[in-house]
Amino acid sequence: MPQTIIPDAVSQQSLVTVHPGDSVRAVVHLMTKRHIGAVPVVDADGALVGIFTERDVMCRVVDRDLDAHTTTVGQVMTASPTVATPDWPVLKALEHMADAGYRHLPVVENGKLMAIVSIRDLYASVTGKLEDDILALSGSVM
Repeated sequence: MPQTIIPDAVSQQSLVTVHPGDSVRAVVHLMTKRHIGAVPVVDADGALVGIFTERDVMCRVVDRDLDAHTTTVGQVMTASPTVATPDWPVLKALEHMADAGYRHLPVVENGKLMAIVSIRDLYASVTGKLEDDILALSGSVM
């Protein structure tokens, strides 16, 4: 059975979200404190409206000489991001992210934000499965 994003790549996640009106400075501080490279941006009802990433900070804030204190995340986020569903196979998500150049992918089910998966999460899931398979094969050879 193929591994899926949830629960194989992401199982227990303390999901951090921000709002479009939050300042870039406040969100970057939150991202630094939580050691995360991307945050989903949600509206007042909790619906996903965008994603804000480290790359957005570099390319859409710093490179444009914008003031991080007065610029809002809504002004520089990636709006209407591509999303995955929890039952996407891990390899499908990896291929999709590689093809599109993404490092983070929101996971949504029935309009509800469930998680955000990183390429690192998916890679760890795949390599862990490979290690398990190799150990199982090694044990059956003896």
